[in-house]
Amino acid sequence: MANPMTDQHPPDRHWATFRFYEELNDFLPRHRHKSAFDYPFKGTPAVKDIIQAIGVPHSEVDLILVDDRSVDFSHQLKGGERVAVYPVFERLDIGPVNRLRPRPLRDPRFVLDVHLGTLARYLRLLGFDCRYRNDYDDPTIVAIAVAERRIILTRDIGILKHSAVTHGHWLRATQPRQQLFEVVRAFDLKDRFAPFSRCLVCNGLLEAVAKEQVQERLPPRVRRSFETFLRCRDCDKLYWTGSHYHRLRELVAALEAPL
Repeated sequence: MANPMTDQHPPDRHWATFRFYEELNDFLPRHRHKSAFDYPFKGTPAVKDIIQAIGVPHSEVDLILVDDRSVDFSHQLKGGERVAVYPVFERLDIGPVNRLRPRPLRDPRFVLDVHLGTLARYLRLLGFDCRYRNDYDDPTIVAIAVAERRIILTRDIGILKHSAVTHGHWLRATQPRQQLFEVVRAFDLKDRFAPFSRCLVCNGLLEAVAKEQVQERLPPRVRRSFETFLRCRDCDKLYWTGSHYHRLRELVAALEAPL
C-alpha cells in the first residue's frame, strides 16, 4: 500500500523526515516511537518550531542533526532533509557539535509546578534548593526559572515549550517517590545530597540549635526523649530525629545505592 506521507506529498508543502531518540519518544504517539516519519510544513520554518509542533519541548532537546550535520534551533528547513533529534546529555560530553542548551546547571536548583508539592519536600529533604507554591501559575514559574537560573520540573509539557525556558524536565512518573528517583537519575544528583539541611516547608536552611533555647516550644514527650534539634533560619520551624527520621534515612540510602 502506498504511504501518503511519502508518495503523495501535496505540491504546496515541503516534507522532512524526523527521527527522535531515547526519552524524546515519550512525547510522541506510539506509532512514531523509535522510527523515522515524514512531517509536512509550509515555507522555510526554523527546525525548533517544527520539533515543538510535533510535540517535543525544545528544553528537552540537546542535539539536532540535519543530514548528519549539527545545527542550532534557528536552522531553516527547506524540504527533503533527514532530521535526527537527541535528548539532553546531562552526563555525556558531546564535543564540538552545536549543543542547543546552555551547559547543564552544575549547582542544580529547581522550581516545581503546582502538582509537585510532595516531590518538592522530597528534594528539600535531600538538600536541594526548590521553589514551590501551590498558587504558582505558568508565567510565574517561567519568570522564576529565568531570573534565578532554575530547572523547571513539571507534568505540563506546554510550559517547557516557552521560548524563555532553557532548563526543564517533564516528569514521566506520576507517584512522588518514583518522581524523586527519576529526577535523581535525570540530573545525576547522587553525589550532591545534603540530607536534612533544608526546611521541608519553606526551603530555608537548617541550623543546629541548643535544646535550652527551644525547650519551651517542645511538646513534653519530645522534651523528655530528644537532645538534638535543628531550626529553620527563615520560618523558625523545629526538627528533631523522630520516627520519621529513620524512614527518611532509608529513602536516602535507597537513592544512594547503585542503580
